[in-house]
Amino acid sequence: MRILVVGAKGDIGQAICAELQPRHEIITAGRTSGDHQVDLTDLASVQALYQAVGPVDAVISAVGEVKFATLAEFTPDQMLFGLQNKVMGQINLVLAGLNVVRDGGSLTLTSGILDRDPVAVGVGAATANAALGGFVKGAAIDMPRGLRLNVVSPGLLDVSAAKYGQFFPGHVPVAATRVGLAYAKCVEGLPNGQVVIVDG
Repeated sequence: MRILVVGAKGDIGQAICAELQPRHEIITAGRTSGDHQVDLTDLASVQALYQAVGPVDAVISAVGEVKFATLAEFTPDQMLFGLQNKVMGQINLVLAGLNVVRDGGSLTLTSGILDRDPVAVGVGAATANAALGGFVKGAAIDMPRGLRLNVVSPGLLDVSAAKYGQFFPGHVPVAATRVGLAYAKCVEGLPNGQVVIVDG
């Protein structure tokens, strides 16, 4: 398959590429890295990415920035930032990709554990993750041409634990290889409208 991976440079993106690259043609994209650059919050930028890449069999998004703050300190602008970046950015990738992904292909998004197992100062991430799950379940029903849509919801990756583990007290890290397999399931298998959970 010809697969576009957006956010390939991050820990999740690297796990995805490590799993899929031996079997497929991988095209990478990111805000400042990869074969192509894209700003997912700008629909025109996403459309330009698809025009440059051409038809693909699958699209995987492993991106999404949110703000972290206590609820008392959290502002509407901080919430909107997460919704624009993590939620609408990935939704833009789906909407612009509907006529680019080949018949029977798939689009796979990324949410995370914090709507299922929240931590302090994580309200922005929890809200964005839950929104993505709702979008995928609702949109999957209407996907044209046999296209499939799923979202992977991974816990804290083992390769990320040294950097972020202090913010996830009591969380058991999940092996990056298992996370990569979850995306392979979405691309190479037949799930649709699913939130694929990968916990430690």
